[in-house]
Amino acid sequence: MSLVSATGLGLVGPGGPTPADPARRNPDELRSLAEQAARDLEGAPALEIARWAAQTFGDRFCVTSSMADAVLAHLVSRVAPGVDVVFLDTGLHFPETLRVRDEVARTLPVNVRSIRPRLTVGQQDGQYGPRLFNKSPDDCCQLRKVEPLERALTGYDAWAAGLRRDESPSRANTPVVTFDARRGKVKVNPIAAWSQGDVDAYIARFNVPVNELFKQGYGSIGCWPCTRRTKAGEDPRAGRWAMFEKTECGLHV
Repeated sequence: MSLVSATGLGLVGPGGPTPADPARRNPDELRSLAEQAARDLEGAPALEIARWAAQTFGDRFCVTSSMADAVLAHLVSRVAPGVDVVFLDTGLHFPETLRVRDEVARTLPVNVRSIRPRLTVGQQDGQYGPRLFNKSPDDCCQLRKVEPLERALTGYDAWAAGLRRDESPSRANTPVVTFDARRGKVKVNPIAAWSQGDVDAYIARFNVPVNELFKQGYGSIGCWPCTRRTKAGEDPRAGRWAMFEKTECGLHV
């Protein structure tokens, strides 16, 4: 049984659910847009996919970034200068990750929004016991990533994520555009078809900020308690939650 309840997450406060946003598009319209775009944009260049999203959704479109690198933020900023970039500041990030966030905010034409959980790490320890990430990583991710993302996406109809098909078997069929029925929003994956070589070439071409931990043997970077260096031959995400049968934090399901 999950340790985390809706009340503990603050999903429903004393005033009741958040009122509906009158500017938000109808979910049926968003679903139709996503399905058509998935067909039309499969195989299109990443920049074209990003441009479609920026033109279609305007200021109701944002980018989410883990700050492993700034490739997606940089790419989208080329077609949507000033775009919001949402970063989930879990309170458990490596210092190197926070340095990338700060460099992105300082050097790119984007608006970085650092979204924090409702509970500090200390408050979470007090409510659920210390080191929840060791006892129940799904609950820790729910508190520190999933719920903050739900709040962060409230004012948007669509968002871009940096998922790639070559990262792990669970991401092999990632579409370039999809409808997230759970959130009622369009999810755009402009670099879904890119390889690691494509990412490396983009970073070199544009001198994009990148997390220093990659040089230290990390293939994928999340919160420090749940991330280890990857071994030769492992897929890039093998170092995430390595002691558990868990491959995703819950943001991308």
